Amino acid sequence: MNEDVDYTFHAMGSDVRLLIGRPFVPRAPTPLDAAEREREFVLAFAHRLSRFIPDSELSALNRDQRSAVPASDLLRAAVRAGLWAAERSGGLVDPTLVRALRRNGYAQSLDGAVPASLRQALAAAPPRRPARPDPQAPWRRIKVDDERGVIVRPHGLMLDTGGTGKGLCADAVAYRLGAYSRFVVDCGGDIAVGGIGTELEPYRLEVEHPLTGRSIGSTLVARGGVATSGLNVRIWRDRRGRFAHHLLDPSTGAPAWTGLVSATALGSTALKAETLSKLALLLGPAGAREVLFNQGGVIVHDDGDVEPVGPIVLSAIAALPAMAEP
Repeated sequence: MNEDVDYTFHAMGSDVRLLIGRPFVPRAPTPLDAAEREREFVLAFAHRLSRFIPDSELSALNRDQRSAVPASDLLRAAVRAGLWAAERSGGLVDPTLVRALRRNGYAQSLDGAVPASLRQALAAAPPRRPARPDPQAPWRRIKVDDERGVIVRPHGLMLDTGGTGKGLCADAVAYRLGAYSRFVVDCGGDIAVGGIGTELEPYRLEVEHPLTGRSIGSTLVARGGVATSGLNVRIWRDRRGRFAHHLLDPSTGAPAWTGLVSATALGSTALKAETLSKLALLLGPAGAREVLFNQGGVIVHDDGDVEPVGPIVLSAIAALPAMAEP
């Protein structure tokens, strides 16, 4: 039985958890030293790419008046990841929704805030329909020029890397832990799993029900990414008292109410799983089944019903009570 170092800290508005097995490369840091090293990496990553911190690189980019803005390797990688997710999702996972997020009441970090009632929000939500991309596709006007070391975008078009940043961060830490026999990197629900030891002893990862907070079940993962997107963590009332959340319909700039409250996706990387999970939730039940069919996932409907999709095996699926107002 493996005895991994289990290390948790807070960053990016969520808990980050690292499980690290023994090193197999001579002179590699101990697992605990590696965990502390990665903590510093994640905290710096989060600071540099936060839209809530005025002196972050992302905030500086969004304020800059120039159309071509010098950008670090990290910022270019983060913007490139956002553009990849937009392309992969047909524009549904859109990194240009900063103004819409602010209009809906997400101008400041919600870290530490108590979420509004998801059940009450669902009862008050408008008729369900799949989200649609913005027909103008403003994200297509953004270019990452590595040769010049700049990001090119129209003046006034602001970017948010939060939608894909946790997946990108999990994958970066996973790469940095390549000297260890096995590891899990969990950046607030965006998870990267790897190491040669996991082929013999995979990790068992649990999926949480967004309405009950209890485990839906668990699945074995030996390598790759797992991500969950849901409405339960960041949900609030706007200035008019209406319920809002952070997963927006790009065609309207309003919160998307699609018939799903969460989607969990498997992928070859955490970034890919993160993109698939958001795409699945934004498409609603029918689209989610199509998106998750090949690699597998789990969707949870508004009424609390749990539906595994594709090649995923969930053990000990919890019996769920009928949904009722608290």
